[in-house]
Amino acid sequence: MSAATTFTVPPELSATEPPEARGVARDGVRLLVARDRGPLQHTTFRGLPRALRRGDLLVVNTSDTEPAAVDGHRGDESPVTLHISGPAPDNLFVVELRTPDGRRVTDARAGESVRLPRGVVASLLTAHPDPRIIDGSRLWRARIPVAGGLRPWLTDVGRPIRYSYLRGDWPIDTYRTVFAKPGPEFASAEMPSAGRPFTPAVLADLHSRGIGVAEIVLHTGVSSLEAGEVPLPERYRVPADTADAVNATKEAGGRVVAVGTTVTRALETVADPAGHVRAGAGWTHLVLGPDRSARTVDGLVTGWHEPTASHLLLLEAVAGPRLVGRAYSAAVDRGYLWHEFGDSCLLLTSRTAYRPV
Repeated sequence: MSAATTFTVPPELSATEPPEARGVARDGVRLLVARDRGPLQHTTFRGLPRALRRGDLLVVNTSDTEPAAVDGHRGDESPVTLHISGPAPDNLFVVELRTPDGRRVTDARAGESVRLPRGVVASLLTAHPDPRIIDGSRLWRARIPVAGGLRPWLTDVGRPIRYSYLRGDWPIDTYRTVFAKPGPEFASAEMPSAGRPFTPAVLADLHSRGIGVAEIVLHTGVSSLEAGEVPLPERYRVPADTADAVNATKEAGGRVVAVGTTVTRALETVADPAGHVRAGAGWTHLVLGPDRSARTVDGLVTGWHEPTASHLLLLEAVAGPRLVGRAYSAAVDRGYLWHEFGDSCLLLTSRTAYRPV
């Protein structure tokens, strides 16, 4: 039985604000360490380096976070929030419609316009064509013509995507990780949040202990998937030096630990059946789960996901249902906090390291 069906999250375990607002440093959030051999350990994120070994490799996502939520109005003057998930072909964008209180909009129609700040009008063209999206989806392909470019406009009128469990408005820097590198392309609609607790102090400790850090890019779309939906295609880039570091780590018997489901998806996209990875870039359609387990990732730094989230199947593809189930049961019992401003988990397997053939 999947871990996704064996637990419930009490509402009081939702992190309603950043840890800093609770008087906790980024790296002071709680960390549950779960190994497939041995007892669970409870520490803080500052203890992450001590949970790893010399020769291990952490792989992080350097995607920046966009202020991708814009408030507007539909044709009947009802308020709506437009979430820009990312680019689509033909200079279009995939967008999500939500009510101001966070419910998905399911009665949108092709040809509908959404009025946005500064005279910008988004035109809904077609429902997202991916057949894995449920009927009545809030996802659309849209044209958003903005003089001077979409991203400067978003900087002025947009805000970070937020959900109903959050209290207050927090600036965009609250939603950026220490690894974020702004670039010319539209980046992540939502923060690659597994990397949020990292700080310069944690990185310095990793370095002093001989634990490597390598980088990939995967630009995330909206993460608010409904039950039964699977991750949409996303843009990724695995550089040659990262591929070389992953392969060298595996050959030396070290562990490759992905920081987040985004990193896992990117690395596994370029992994062959033996776990050897190559450099690559483009769009990934990979969905990890019962039909496709992890080949090269040995461990995962992650936040805590909802019971129906497809991300849980990815966690199980890395660490197995039993270990994921143990970790989630303990997290609920111990009052760990959920969502992007919540606590963390380190899942580690003892899978046999890759050896080249």
